[in-house]
Order: sequence, then structure tokens, then C-alpha cells
Amino acid sequence: MRHRTFFWFVFPTVSAMILFIAFPIVSVLLQSVYAPHPAVLVEVETCTPLVGCTIETVMDQDATKALRNAEPLGRFVGFDIYFDRGHLAISEVKEIFINSNSLYEIFKKVSNLPFYRAMGFTLTFTFVVTPFVIILGFLIAITVNAINSKLKGLVIFFSLLPFVVTQLIGALVLFWMIDSRGILGNAVQWILSDPNLSLKASTGVMWVSLIIYGIWHAAPFAFVIFYAGLQTLPQDQIEAAKIDGASRYQQTRYIIIPHLFPLITFVALIQLMDNFRVFEPIVGFNASAHAQSLSWFIFNDLGGETRQLSSAAASSVLTIIGVSILLFPVLLRTWQDFREKT
Repeated sequence: MRHRTFFWFVFPTVSAMILFIAFPIVSVLLQSVYAPHPAVLVEVETCTPLVGCTIETVMDQDATKALRNAEPLGRFVGFDIYFDRGHLAISEVKEIFINSNSLYEIFKKVSNLPFYRAMGFTLTFTFVVTPFVIILGFLIAITVNAINSKLKGLVIFFSLLPFVVTQLIGALVLFWMIDSRGILGNAVQWILSDPNLSLKASTGVMWVSLIIYGIWHAAPFAFVIFYAGLQTLPQDQIEAAKIDGASRYQQTRYIIIPHLFPLITFVALIQLMDNFRVFEPIVGFNASAHAQSLSWFIFNDLGGETRQLSSAAASSVLTIIGVSILLFPVLLRTWQDFREKT
């Protein structure tokens, strides 16, 4: 392909990536090192016949507006937002390490800091849901591929239902089910003979519910990818393995899994990115009192009347760094495999 042809071939994609990915990231980076200007305060003396004269401190709206118009990005603060108590909390963490007597005490105190609490749930959700999605999707694909062809269409339809249902709707359905008036919540109350028991009031149960929902919703995606890969299996190798007396387990381990390994890597990449940005289930479950992710952390900064854009930008940058760290080992392994093949 000539250079000119190649240039016009990739130009639309590169332009879209620069416009919708590169520019927003640069904008977020800039916003994260600037803080809004504080209001300009002035002292005003008010005199009345009965009370006399009083001095009040009020905001000078004209001066404040002029300052913010002159410097719309705000005042430069460098990495102060990253290091404050709402994010990495460097000074607080340092003090905890100095004054704590055990690792458990350090872990407990650090996990009470807002950003680390959100990071803890995000990492737990990511590292539990991702492998279970891969394993469950693979098992479903193997099962569907082996059943009678007359039943495959029906089984595939029901296997894809969780993926078809919108995340928010699916989360709401499960949230209503674990409610004290729902089928699961009511059943647990009956089994334990405790009519006042509430599953939604337990942090542990809420985390488990979110993780189960994450696996239930994402497993069909892995199933579709693996099922498509199974259609390209080298049948001559399968037949040769059967003739040599290989068991179903040995066929799976030495033929099927190596054949599907590039797809497993692909699913792992997608799931790591999606799970690290978990947000909809927390909103659907109304679980912010028990579980907060980094995405919810950003959403909370952007909500309300006093939007904290700089704080949300800093959280976004830290989230991007976290995703990059998670993906780096997988991408490095993929690159090494590619170089070995070439």
C-alpha cells in the first residue's frame, strides 16, 4: 500500500481518536492542576437607626466574576489536588504509617480514607469479576457447543439475556429482589426467622450482590467470543487426540485453551477496563453508602450545586493511570507473543 493511500485510509480514525480521546485527556490533565478562584470578599458597613453600624463580610460579585473571566482555568496549584485528603492523602497516609502499630491497623485506617475506600472496592470488583466472567463464559461456550443442535438456539437465547438487559435495569431488578419485600430478602428473613433482617443494610452482602451481578451481566459477552472461537477449532487435531485416547479434559487443556488463548486475552483486556470503571450497578443498587468505585467518586464530584471539576479531573487522571497499570502486563504479554510468532 502506498504511503498516500495509507494516510487517507487511517486519517478518519486518527482524527477521531485525536478529537474524542487525546483532546479530552489533555483537557482533564489541565483541569486537574488548576483550582477555582475563591470568592473575593469585602467588608461592608451597614448602619441602621436602631441597631447602629455593623460590619459584614460579603462577596464582591463583580470582582469575583472579573477574576474568573480573566483566568477561566482558575489558579495553578500543581499536584496539590492529587495529594489532598480527598485523593491520595499523602500526609494522612504518612501519619498513619508512623503512628500505627500493625499492618491491620494501617489497612483499616487507610481504607477509611475516601479515595482508598473507593479504590478498594474497585480493585476487589475487578479482580473477582474478571476471572469468573472468563471461566463462566468459557464453560457456557463449551456446554453450548456440545449440546444437540436443536437445542442450541434456545440455550443461546437464554444465555444472552443478561447481556441484552440494560445494566441499570438489571441492577434495579436484583436490588428489588434483595429488598426485605423482595423474593430473596423475604426468603432469607423466613429462613433465619428474623423479620427485621435487611440484606441491603449489610456492606458485605451489598459487595457480594454487586459482584454477582457483575458476573451475571458480563458472562454472556465472554460466552459469545469463546463460542465464535470454538467454531474455528482444528477438527483434525481433535480427532487425532480422540484416536490417541485423550480425555475431554486433556483435549480442553492442550488443544482448546491454547487455540482460544488470544480470545481469552482479548476478553481479559475488555473486562479489566469495564470492571475498573464500574458505575451503573452502584447507582442501580443505591449502594453508595456501602460501596463506592472510582467512577462513582468522579460522578459525586460532578454532581450537586457546587461541582468540584478539579477534584473530578484529578480522580479521572488517577483512574486512567490505574487502568493503564492493570492493562500493562496483559499488553506486554501480547506483544511478546506477537514478536515470538514473527
